[in-house]
Parts: sequence; structure tokens; C-alpha cells
Amino acid sequence: MHVLHVVGARPNFMKAAPVIRALRSRQDIAQSLVHTGQHYDANMSDVFFSQLEIPAPDENLGVGSGSHAQQTAQVITRLEPVLVNRRPDIVVVYGDVNSTMAAALVCSKLLIPFAHVEAGLRSFDREMPEEINRIVTDRLADLLFTPSEDGDKNLLNEGVAVEKIHLVGNVMIDTLTRLLPLAKACPKNGFASRYALVTLHRPSNVDDPDVLQRILHSLSNVGGNLDVVFPVHPRTRQRIEALGLRLDNLHLLDPLPYIEFLSLQARATLVITDSGGIQEETTYLGIPCLTVRSNTERPITISVGTNVLVGQDSIALTSEVSKVLGGNAKPGAIPALWDGYAAQRIADVLEGFPLATRSARSRPRSADGLVGSRPRVQQR
Repeated sequence: MHVLHVVGARPNFMKAAPVIRALRSRQDIAQSLVHTGQHYDANMSDVFFSQLEIPAPDENLGVGSGSHAQQTAQVITRLEPVLVNRRPDIVVVYGDVNSTMAAALVCSKLLIPFAHVEAGLRSFDREMPEEINRIVTDRLADLLFTPSEDGDKNLLNEGVAVEKIHLVGNVMIDTLTRLLPLAKACPKNGFASRYALVTLHRPSNVDDPDVLQRILHSLSNVGGNLDVVFPVHPRTRQRIEALGLRLDNLHLLDPLPYIEFLSLQARATLVITDSGGIQEETTYLGIPCLTVRSNTERPITISVGTNVLVGQDSIALTSEVSKVLGGNAKPGAIPALWDGYAAQRIADVLEGFPLATRSARSRPRSADGLVGSRPRVQQR
């Protein structure tokens, strides 16, 4: 059985790493890895491969940046011949980035079965590009691996066949639990013993100059009470520099490799973010999380975990920060199956994926209808 993984952006790497590792020990399973190149900065991509012990990609599509349409089109165009040539039995896609949806479309056109890791998450906000990617990918997937029960409910409500849905837990937590000891062994940073860790990258927060300026002003006010440590996403840094603002009380850093970022996160007093994955990680770590969004596709981090939505409301942000600093942070617990073994459960399902289904659908065709050849795939 040949399993081909498609990754494209930093969150994908953290989800793919444990699945690749879990499949490596299974007999008669060969693997290959395609990196679309959606994230190509060394701190956003290359260093993650080394820290997460992901093998070098068999193919790098070199897509790079661009509009949503341009990125999606480039992945579709460059991925199709790779799949026709390599002819996998099943493709595994991760998360909700443009590469994920593009790969789903290519697989569906070529009649290649594919599995979606982190299926069923919904913000119910179609202004978010990621929400469109989630919906399209889940509608086309043959196997849907959900991280929590709300994902199952969303998929069933959308008419997905129950036999396609597998509640496996959160693969992000697999990576976190494996690397947390290394993160805790990192030297302590030079910041105060109490600090807020910040990440911002959502277009709704950083692309509108007025909104971004308002958020930065709120963060500067937070910085009057404790250090504010802000590893800045490249897109966000471009927007900040365009505003030409003087940012008092903020420690701006370059993007950090995963282990170093996890070290900061595990020691933080609180985290302020618009990232979905960080909402999950802070819930596992028991760190108060204030999410600068009006909705989340990960509601379990609110109902069970430590997450609080503050939107773009500076008053709400200040109030929640005061609660944390006053010892009244929201208590949280770890959701079911967030135990570090989600990838093993995924590997079990993939290993047992019906041979008849694979045979019927793993005949990839190019646009001209020609069946691709099937090369020898090296066992990893």
C-alpha cells in the first residue's frame, strides 16, 4: 500500500509528522511526501522538517505566495502530474490551507481516494478562506479523521456517511506531547517571569490598517502590565512596517521554530492569538488563551478548554487580561482523545482501508484520460 502525504504550510507539518511516524512501523506500507511550497521561508518551513523529523519531501512543488486563486491553481496544476506518475493508493491531506483543498480537488478528478486529517471543524463563517477549504475538502474526502466530537456532529449534519467518519483525537497534541520535554529543556528567555505571548496572521486582523492599528494599540496597553512577546508572521510584519507605527511595550521577534515557540508558550502567563492550532495547544497546556476573533472552528477549546473569544474588542481584551493577572483565569480541561495517540488510530484506519475501494479508485488519470504509470516506491 502506498500512502502519499500532501503538506503545504506550517500547521500541516505538525499534523503530518506523527502520522508519517506511525505508518513507518507498519509492514507493507510505503510512503511518499509532497511539499507544495505554500510556506517557503526557512523559519516557516525548512526548520520544521528537521525539528519534527519529517523526511525530506519526495517532491517540492515550489508554489510560493500569491492570491488564494493563484496558490490553489498552482497546486492543482503542479500536483496532478505527480499523482499520475506516483499513483498512490491513498492520499492524506491535513488541515484547512489552500494546499489542502487543491489536493482534494486533484484527487477527486483523478479518482484517487484521500483522507482528511482534522476534518469536521467549522466556524460557520464563510468569510474565512479556511472555512471554504474545510467544507470542500470534507465533501470530497473518502476518510474523515476528526479531532473532537463536534467535528463528527458537523459532518453528520452535512450528510456525510457515518462509515467515513473516524473520531481519532488531535494529531497536533501528538507532536506537542513528544516535543514538550525538549521545549521545557530550552534555556529560559530573557523576558520577565510573567509575559503574554502573541501571534497574529488572519487577514481579518492584519490586512485592514485600521483594525491592525487598533489591535496593536490594545497590545501596547497590555504591555504596560507585563512583557508582550510577539513572534511576527512575515505577512503581519509587512503590514506593521507599512503603518510606520512606533510600538511601545512590544517585543517583536522573527518567526520561531516549533520547539522554541513551544518553550515560550508553555511558560507564558497567557497567550493572545488568532491561530486555530494555538487555541488547541494552550488548552492542552492549561495556559489561558484570548482569541482575537469573533468565532472559532474549535469550539471545544471554549466549552472544555482555556480559550476565550475577545474579538477585536479592546475593552474585552483588557478585561480578560486583568482576570488572568488577578488569578481569575478561566479553568480548563483536556478534551477526550487528546492523548498523544491520534496518529496511531489514524494509521490503524489507513492500514485497514478496504482493498476493493482502493482498487476501484486508485487509477489516476491525467486531463487527457491516460492512466499514469506506477513507479516503484521506496519504503521509508
